[in-house]
Amino acid sequence: MIQRGIATFGLDTGKCPRWLFERMVTLGRGMVWIIAQEYGPDEFIRRIGDPVWFQSLGTVLAFDWNASGLTTILTAALKEALRGQEKELGIFICGGKGKTSRKTPSEIMNWGQRLSLPAPKIDNLVYNSKMAAKVDSALIQDGFQIYHHSFFFSSRGAWSVVQQGMNQENQTARRYHWHSEKITDLVCQPHSGIISQVKTPTLDLTAQESQKTRLLSTQFVQGNFSCLMKDIHILNRHFSRTSQMVSLEHDDEKLTLLRLSDNDFTSHPVVEENFFESPYLKRILAKACEAKPENYEKLLSLSGVGPKTIRALSLVSEVIYGAKPSYEDPARYSFAFGGKDHIPFPINRKGYDEAIEFFRRVIPKARISYTEKNKMLVKLSKMRS
Repeated sequence: MIQRGIATFGLDTGKCPRWLFERMVTLGRGMVWIIAQEYGPDEFIRRIGDPVWFQSLGTVLAFDWNASGLTTILTAALKEALRGQEKELGIFICGGKGKTSRKTPSEIMNWGQRLSLPAPKIDNLVYNSKMAAKVDSALIQDGFQIYHHSFFFSSRGAWSVVQQGMNQENQTARRYHWHSEKITDLVCQPHSGIISQVKTPTLDLTAQESQKTRLLSTQFVQGNFSCLMKDIHILNRHFSRTSQMVSLEHDDEKLTLLRLSDNDFTSHPVVEENFFESPYLKRILAKACEAKPENYEKLLSLSGVGPKTIRALSLVSEVIYGAKPSYEDPARYSFAFGGKDHIPFPINRKGYDEAIEFFRRVIPKARISYTEKNKMLVKLSKMRS
């Protein structure tokens, strides 16, 4: 069973002190070495895909649990810690924050060539990285703009994705975790673990409940472009953001009156005025109809297909054909333990306890000073208190 994963934090605007970053690099290097030696590189990749464990690692290495900077700084510190030792460890980290995130595909290809990996294996790693970014920006429409994307992989091909989005309106950040193990469908519940502090209006097209929407959306673009645009024009004529009732006519037959609740697309921020009139949207839909993708994943992978295209197809599926997708935020419970204010709020006690116990075993073996080991163990004890 694949679990979905999200963590939400306050949005940082400050800068990590150089002394703290250097300390995290030193401690991180010692931790990664012992984990790779004791458990293997694939196990490290698997644990990076666990948001509770990732958060615990950041806390142990000195950062604060409820800061968005933990994601970006921890990733950067681990990347720096492994620099020059990647091949020896069998662990590789690509991408990062902002402009660095856009270099992820080229970094994956460079490592693949240096490792003499088969071209199809390299292409598959690049594809998974790109699709993870597309899924979290287009299929989970929660109001968070992705600005950090990092891709962790081992020489054997195991991979994890850690990416983060920001919501400028409420000044929060949200992190998305992926892990390759047991993923059988990139567009249906592909995430690993779930943690969040807040919930937000969300269109979740990765949910199992959105299966019919995914199916119909694919059928629309496999069919005739003119027929699809006819449905789009119907929505454009009758769609109203202010009205909670919509009456539609289709092929001279009056459809059932639909009542749209506050949780539905009428209140979602991405449905702006003139949503269906965009020339760009029409060009992308025409391109998709010409390509006739064999499934929803292939549809999403098409160049140019993004949140608005996916949203338009979802609205046609729901309003005209009655296939309502999931509007439930995939976040499931609060994340909080330890941290700078020492206020624990444990919900997933089993997950937290497992992470803490893991570090309790690993820290004494890490290649760091006795003093640093004691500091980390003290911080670890505060997490449980």
